[in-house]
Parts: sequence; structure tokens; C-alpha cells
Amino acid sequence: MAGGVFLIDQTTKAWAIRKLRFGGDVSVIPNFLNFAYAQNTGVAFSFLNDHGDAGRWGLSAVAGIAAILVLYYFWRIPRTHDRLLGALALLLAGIVGNVTDRLRLGFVIDFIDLQFGNWHYPTFNVADAAICIGAGLLIIDMFFSKKDGKTNKADA
Repeated sequence: MAGGVFLIDQTTKAWAIRKLRFGGDVSVIPNFLNFAYAQNTGVAFSFLNDHGDAGRWGLSAVAGIAAILVLYYFWRIPRTHDRLLGALALLLAGIVGNVTDRLRLGFVIDFIDLQFGNWHYPTFNVADAAICIGAGLLIIDMFFSKKDGKTNKADA
């Protein structure tokens, strides 16, 4: 699953480079969903955007450590715990997708632009969505595993 999400992320970013970088924005659903090319040198929502090469390598190192921790946790989870395994696979795909851009290009390519009326969400990509969904599933799993009284092998 992580490999598939990673490939979708990299393929859509390649499309964004070819079609949006010089060709302009594409309105998919007017006043709601647009595709607009953006280069993000920071982390989520362009936080830490102005730290140059030090920021690039520092963020890449942090992402690499995060990916290793996700893999470590992934291998400790019982193969029957689908929700948690799926969440970790999404997190891993998102982390690796964005760090691949950062190492290869020096920035992360964002292109999905959502808005609703005056509200405008920061531009993001498939890897960002995978990270958010994976984190959401982890939070859901924390509530359900505590509520059901279950304990994971990794928790012991």
C-alpha cells in the first residue's frame, strides 16, 4: 500500500510540473477545487520556509528519522491489526514522498488547492493527504483500542 501511494504521489507531482508550472492553474470545480503549482521549501503550510539549505537537510533528516520510526513500529504490529497497519503505511508513503522531493529538488511540490467561499486551505499534495489520513487513523485507533480494552503487541 505504501509503495502504491508513493507512486501516485510522485506521478501526480510529475504531472503538476509538466502541466501546471508554466501552463497555469486548472479549475476542476470552480470556487472549490483547483490545481495550482507551488514549491514548498518548509514543512506543512510552509512553516520554516526561509531556512535555505540548512532547512532542507535538517527537515530531510527529521523526516528520515520519522520514516525509520514508522517502519520500526510497523514491524512490531500484529499483521491482523489492519487499521493501524494501514495508518502506518499511509504515514510512511507520505513521509517518503515528500522527503524524495526535498532531497531531489530542494522543495516539495504542492498542487491541490481547496477553497470554499472566503476560506482557503493551504496548497498540498497526495503525500500530505496520506500523512493527514494516516495520522487521523492513528488517532481513531488510539480511541478504539483503549475503549475496547485491547492492547497491541507494540504497546507491551
